[in-house]
Amino acid sequence: MLALPIFLALASGFVVVGVYTERKVSAFMQDRLGPMETGKWGLLQLFADLLKLLQKEDIVPTAADRKLFLLAPAVIFASVFAGFAVLPLSPDLQGSRANVGVFYLMAIVSFDVVGILMAGWGSNNKYSLFGAMRSVAQIVSYEIPLGLTILCVVMIGQSLNLQTLSFQQGIYTHETNYLFGLQALGVNVTDWGGIFSWNILRNPFLLVAYVIFFICTLAESNRAPFDLPEGESEIVAGFHTEYSGMRFALIYLSEYAMMLLVSFLGAVLFLGSWNTPLPNIGPVRLADWTSGAPSTIWGNITGGFWLLSKVFFAVLVQMWVRWTFPRIRVDQMMYLCWKVLTPVGLLLLLISGIWRLLMI
Repeated sequence: MLALPIFLALASGFVVVGVYTERKVSAFMQDRLGPMETGKWGLLQLFADLLKLLQKEDIVPTAADRKLFLLAPAVIFASVFAGFAVLPLSPDLQGSRANVGVFYLMAIVSFDVVGILMAGWGSNNKYSLFGAMRSVAQIVSYEIPLGLTILCVVMIGQSLNLQTLSFQQGIYTHETNYLFGLQALGVNVTDWGGIFSWNILRNPFLLVAYVIFFICTLAESNRAPFDLPEGESEIVAGFHTEYSGMRFALIYLSEYAMMLLVSFLGAVLFLGSWNTPLPNIGPVRLADWTSGAPSTIWGNITGGFWLLSKVFFAVLVQMWVRWTFPRIRVDQMMYLCWKVLTPVGLLLLLISGIWRLLMI
């Protein structure tokens, strides 16, 4: 159970690092400086913002549904942070070893839409309601292709346990891995490990599935170009327009925690989890040296390092996408989901099933 408080501390601390990093990354992309005045290189700017939020009055609009309005940030916060309970951090560190961890995470990732709907409806504000309705349409829609890509991995790995799926993608697997998953090539890469054992190469179609997964996680996290529920240019701030003080901070914290959660899930399912990307090449045993055996201190340290490296890289790509692509229209968003990503996801699921049957 040591992993759970580690994950909670990591998610909370990530907000501090993530917000500052995003400000600096966006500034770099737009050829400006970002925060510079508060502390060295603007390092204290976020702490100044948090202090300001703590001092702000917690205002509840007179015409709002008070119970829904006050409860919504807690529902959003709890639903996102509960998702970290089943994630593996290393070969031996995992909060819950639930055999249905994948289904649990799929349920948790989608539950925050309930809190968003409560915030929009309870605020009794037309802009908040518009944002909540957009969120329902967006998140519920994109859960379909998201779930299909996750099921592709489950079908190939034959397990709903995230730790089991992690072990399959490294040198400590009990299964036989072939180059690109093709037995016909006759190239056994089980001893190679590294990137050759990751799911994106164990089944070539899972690389396409990961691209779809990543696009869907942007929509699930309300990240640009899918930030329609918070479209400040037309609906002020969307579902959290009426929130101030610490309740706004909870919603803000939950958005960055969701970014971290879906990046963790993507790394575990597709990018080798805590396994090293470096393969064994003949006598140069890079995978052995940089992975470390389970139940060892070195194995847990390197496992945590590799997983966090993949996760933070995915987060940086999310930030890169936000400051590169403009916000899409609602009709474009729905077209992409229902007429592009969902049909491709169904096709990938069919291919994964046939692939699994042929590989047995």
